[in-house]
Amino acid sequence: MTIREPYQQVPPDIGENLEQYFIDISAGCPYGLPHKAVYHQALFGPLDMSTMGVFLANGYRRNGNCMYSMHCPGCKECVPLRLNPETFTPNRNQKRVWKKNRDVTVGVAPLTMSDENLSLLDRFLRNRFPEGKSTAESYYTGFFITSITRCFEIRYRVDDKLLGVAVVDGSDHWLNAVYFYFDPDESRRSPGTLNILQLVKFCQSHRINPLYLGYWIESVQAMQYKSAFRPHEILVDDCWKTVRR
Repeated sequence: MTIREPYQQVPPDIGENLEQYFIDISAGCPYGLPHKAVYHQALFGPLDMSTMGVFLANGYRRNGNCMYSMHCPGCKECVPLRLNPETFTPNRNQKRVWKKNRDVTVGVAPLTMSDENLSLLDRFLRNRFPEGKSTAESYYTGFFITSITRCFEIRYRVDDKLLGVAVVDGSDHWLNAVYFYFDPDESRRSPGTLNILQLVKFCQSHRINPLYLGYWIESVQAMQYKSAFRPHEILVDDCWKTVRR
């Protein structure tokens, strides 16, 4: 991995006028690392697109109406990662995934807690998290649905069968990938890679830049597909740095 010199500093700090609302909450690491997790978080009402963009550019993520960043003591494994759709070039494997999924149709729709969506998300969660601590309905009501910003879904189908759903926050100047769930029986299609390729295409079609892909943790195998999208940018010491091969 080669890290180039930073080409862009993050926008100005969130500032004391918003920082005063944040608190730190401790919990177990959601990614299974042997460290205590500390969420630096605050609840908000509707935010204008510019303010939301500043939060994202400073490494914050959204969970429902909550904006948060990780302030875990002794751990900096959660690294915000984003893409510039204009400079992205698919590698050989990504081209294969795109070709393999030529039968998939894609549609943009409002965020919907439909029976079909809940059924697919429930299967996904039971496959990924068999201990069953959260339900599909709680993911929608507590994580996806928001009044902070504009949120929608990108749905993937093969004929009439729902293959996957991407929950996305969007504006004219940035796109934020909130969550993606898919049919566990269709893992051979590499749906996570397909979803990012489609989000890149969406951004290119609408001239949106950047595309935020959330946290990347080098030691978590399930996240490695994100770093395969090159070039990408990671937030290190409050500065976005470009990573190339």
